[in-house]
Amino acid sequence: MKNTGITYTSAERSPVILPEMAELLPPLSAEQLDALETDLVNNGCYSPIIVNEDMVIIDGHNRQELCEKHGLPYTMAVFSFEDLLEAKQWALDTQKGRRNLEKWELGKIALKLKPEIEAKARANQGTRTDLSATLPESSDTVDTRKELAEAVGLGERTMGKVMQIDENAPEVIKEALDKKELSINKGYDLTRQLQDLPEEQREQAAAEALEYEKAKKELKKQDAEIDRKGKIAALFCKAYEKAVLLTPSEENVRCWTDGTRMTPEEMRDTVKESRELAEVFRTIADIIEQKILPADWRCADAESEENDAQPDGNLA
Repeated sequence: MKNTGITYTSAERSPVILPEMAELLPPLSAEQLDALETDLVNNGCYSPIIVNEDMVIIDGHNRQELCEKHGLPYTMAVFSFEDLLEAKQWALDTQKGRRNLEKWELGKIALKLKPEIEAKARANQGTRTDLSATLPESSDTVDTRKELAEAVGLGERTMGKVMQIDENAPEVIKEALDKKELSINKGYDLTRQLQDLPEEQREQAAAEALEYEKAKKELKKQDAEIDRKGKIAALFCKAYEKAVLLTPSEENVRCWTDGTRMTPEEMRDTVKESRELAEVFRTIADIIEQKILPADWRCADAESEENDAQPDGNLA
C-alpha cells in the first residue's frame, strides 16, 4: 500500500462503488450513522475518502454516501494497492481501530476474504521450491484457517469455530450471533449438538435451544440483581449495627478523641464528617418515610388487616 499523493475533489472525479468493498464491513448502527451525518452536515467532510488508482472507494463509503445525499463536497486521496485483497486488508485494519468489532463480525469478514486468500496462498505455494517432491498432488498445503485468522486478528481455534458455524449452523443460530445474543463458543457448541439431528428438525431444535439459553441468561441476570441487592442490604445493616453501639455522651466522645490522640485539625474534620453522616441517615429516613412507606404493598396489606380487625360501628 502506498499513498500516491494524488487527490481529487468530488467536482473533478466521481468514485466507483464496488459492492464487495462496500459490504466488506458490517453496517453502522442507526445511532452511529446519525452521529456521522450530523457531524458531516455541521462540519463538512474533513477527512478524505480513500480510493485506489481505479477510483474504487476503499475506505469512506458511508461518508461518501452521506455527502452525496446532502450535496456536500469531499476530497478523495488516491492510494496504490498491490491488489484488491491488500486493499480490503488495509480497510479492515483501518476500521478495526475505529470500531469495536466483535469476534463473530471479524470471522464473517474473514470468510468474505476466503476465496482471495486461498487463491493467493496457492499462487505463492506454486512458486516455492522447498516443497517435497514426494508430496501427493491431492495434498492441501494451504492452511486456510490460519491464513483467515491472521487476516482479521483472530485465534486459529476461534476462526475454526466460525467456519464450522458458517458451514453447519441453522440460520437462527447465525442470526443470534449477528444480534450478539450468543458467543461464538456457545454457537459452536449448539451447532455440534444439533449436527446429529435430521436436517428438517435442526431449525426448530435450534430455536428451542436459543429460547432455553435466553431463559438461562435471564435467570443469571435475576440472580446477579438479587446478589447486588443483598450486598447493599448487608452494607446498610452493618452501618446501623455499628451506629447503635455508639453512646454519644461527652465522656465517651472525650475518651475517643483522647484515646486516638486527635489533633485539633482532625477533630474539626471529624465534626464535618459527623454532620455529613448525620445528613446521610436523615436522607435515609426521608426516603423511607416519603417514598417507600406510602407505596409499599406491605403497608397497604397491614392497613387493610387493621381495618378488618376493627368492629363496624354501623352494625346493629
